Amino acid sequence: MKKTITSTLILAALLVSGAGTTAQAQTKPAPQHRYKDAVGENPTADADIQVVTNYLNYLAAGNTDKAQMLATDTYKGYGPAAADSTTREQVMSVWQQRYKTQMNRKLRFEGQTAFRVKTGRLQGNWVSTWGEYTFTQSGKTIKAPFQHVAHVTKGKIDVDRTYVDNLSISQALGYKLTPPEPAK
Repeated sequence: MKKTITSTLILAALLVSGAGTTAQAQTKPAPQHRYKDAVGENPTADADIQVVTNYLNYLAAGNTDKAQMLATDTYKGYGPAAADSTTREQVMSVWQQRYKTQMNRKLRFEGQTAFRVKTGRLQGNWVSTWGEYTFTQSGKTIKAPFQHVAHVTKGKIDVDRTYVDNLSISQALGYKLTPPEPAK
């Protein structure tokens, strides 16, 4: 089944092609790459999408044992903040804590696509998922749109990154953002 190439593929191509800038890159233009040289069709797209779908559904359903089996021993998760990183065991622990306060957990997938990055440090098969995670906590129903990108190798996730707006979730739960006191 052919997967539709979306803006995620363009983003992946930009990341692989060196579109990011560094001090050196500012004085010397980045080499030009053609899109099709950097990104292509994932030959195991259907199987990889199923792995990611199952993983996310298991987490939301409260089944960390099954979710853990879909992540490698060396799994690294990143996000939502740039400095956040977790191991497989840490992710499962965080979800087990969530199960204590979050009820009626549901996932709704808006779209999923699979692609292959052909070269560079991001090389391999990827699945990008857009969706909404909904749960009830403290009597409030919270809807959290998310974007999840996972690298799948041999039927397991070895790296992923999740993007979600934690501030809006915290504010929906009643937390307030207080600016620091002005310097005197």
